[in-house]
Amino acid sequence: MSAEIAEERIERLAALAEEAAAAGKFDRSREYVRLARRLAERNRLSLPRRFARSTCDDCDVFQRPGVNVRVRVQRGRVIRRCDCGATARYPYRE
Repeated sequence: MSAEIAEERIERLAALAEEAAAAGKFDRSREYVRLARRLAERNRLSLPRRFARSTCDDCDVFQRPGVNVRVRVQRGRVIRRCDCGATARYPYRE
């Protein structure tokens, strides 16, 4: 499979995961995230930053702020705490 096709599929799976999470179908969203990650690994691609930071590394669910993830901002970083208990910290610039 060429890299362009894999990138298109990853983008489509990211969109499907977001739609499923918006509809409250978190199990389906989790499957789309897992498929996208597996496809990226197989083709040695990185996930798009927006998609990678919107998913939980532990439980693979697409995160919806206020629904299944708590988002806090403090001292130059964004802290995302998932319902599964996983915490992710990302820097940001003002």
